[in-house]
Amino acid sequence: MTELSGGPALPQERRVVTAIPGPKSQELWARKQETVAAGVGAVLPVFVKRAGGGVLEDVDGNSLIDFGSGIAVTSVGNSAEAVVRRAVAQLADFTHTCAMVTPYETYVEVCEQLAELTPGDHAKKSALFNSGAEAVENAVKIARAYTKRQAVVVFDHGYHGRTNLTMALTAKNMPYKHGFGPFAPEVYRVPLAYPYRWLTGPENCAQEAADQVITQITKQIGAENVAAIIIEPVLGEGGFIEPAKGFLPAVANFAKENGIVFVADEIQSGFCRTGQWFACEDEGVVPDLITTAKGIAGGLPLAAVTGRAEIMDAAHAGGLGGTYGGNPVACAAALGSIETMRELDLNAKAKRIEEVMKGRLTAMQEKFDIIGEVRGRGAMIAIELVKSGSKDPNPEVTGALAKACHQEGLLVLTTGTFGNVLRFLPPLVIGEDLLNEGLDILEAAFGAL
Repeated sequence: MTELSGGPALPQERRVVTAIPGPKSQELWARKQETVAAGVGAVLPVFVKRAGGGVLEDVDGNSLIDFGSGIAVTSVGNSAEAVVRRAVAQLADFTHTCAMVTPYETYVEVCEQLAELTPGDHAKKSALFNSGAEAVENAVKIARAYTKRQAVVVFDHGYHGRTNLTMALTAKNMPYKHGFGPFAPEVYRVPLAYPYRWLTGPENCAQEAADQVITQITKQIGAENVAAIIIEPVLGEGGFIEPAKGFLPAVANFAKENGIVFVADEIQSGFCRTGQWFACEDEGVVPDLITTAKGIAGGLPLAAVTGRAEIMDAAHAGGLGGTYGGNPVACAAALGSIETMRELDLNAKAKRIEEVMKGRLTAMQEKFDIIGEVRGRGAMIAIELVKSGSKDPNPEVTGALAKACHQEGLLVLTTGTFGNVLRFLPPLVIGEDLLNEGLDILEAAFGAL
């Protein structure tokens, strides 16, 4: 077997030895341009050779601090020991049979873990898929089968995927939806309790937003027509928005009172990312269905819909599935990922990351008035950037800051409906020295503006 060179053993240091991207990455980028569709872009065109812990090493020998985790996927770190061990053992046994043809134990084990870890003590069942969008799409199928209704309610600033149905569910046009319509029907968008931008102030946000949502559903759609309400407990691509406290419980209670399936999309916020197994636990919200992906399997493609057994069983036999859904190697990796989360207490690690990052970022906010808000939970932290003396979005400076960080060997991501949010998703296993070094780079970038 090839000797492993990445993973936790990789030196945990930032190292910039060439321009970023370096010559080898530029060469590979030119090759990519020749054979890869132009629609497949890249935030930072460096080509990774190895990764582990809190760093990414590129083909030119640069070692970058990773504040992205592959968009919240490698929460346990790249090539985590338990993930590799279990996945390699599974690879040696068999790579695929199709769970719908001849099943295997690891699929069942993952579903057992999901039943144990997700909120609520009711009987639960799961179905496994490949991607977050696929999970959301199947959650809609299940909710429609259970309720015999068609309408689906989603929220301003929400993101749920890139398939036709999930593009319809997603709020932001560019780059996710532009030019790709027409979209699936019977999708309705309602206001989100966005405290920073609520016109009457954050103190009024939860109640007023909930009232607007309930009024729009009852008067414009008809609650009796709604199959599902889908929301991210902490929004991802919309800008790491935490809905105002009280909003989620109010919407969940309304759903319960009207026989509507309440779906928590925890694809980006789940699996210890916010300092809890799932972000909806923060306010004690127990969803009917919960969609997961990203952090579930340490980098391998796996997703799930988990929920109340009676709802999950509403779809007819053969109505759920997919050739690769719940692939045995991905399932083995998920079991290794969950093992790592438990053993290293990554919820506690996420809370410590929040403590460090919010402390540093709040201090920066006092120095730089273009930081409108510092927000987020656990290792899902963001800053919203505005023009001086206002709340006007400032996407230009957001892009410039990201680029400056990249040049110094810090991978950061931008996000938000207005393109003015810097988001930070470090691996939960990142060392505190690297975390602070990355924040030093960010602060220097602000100072150089």
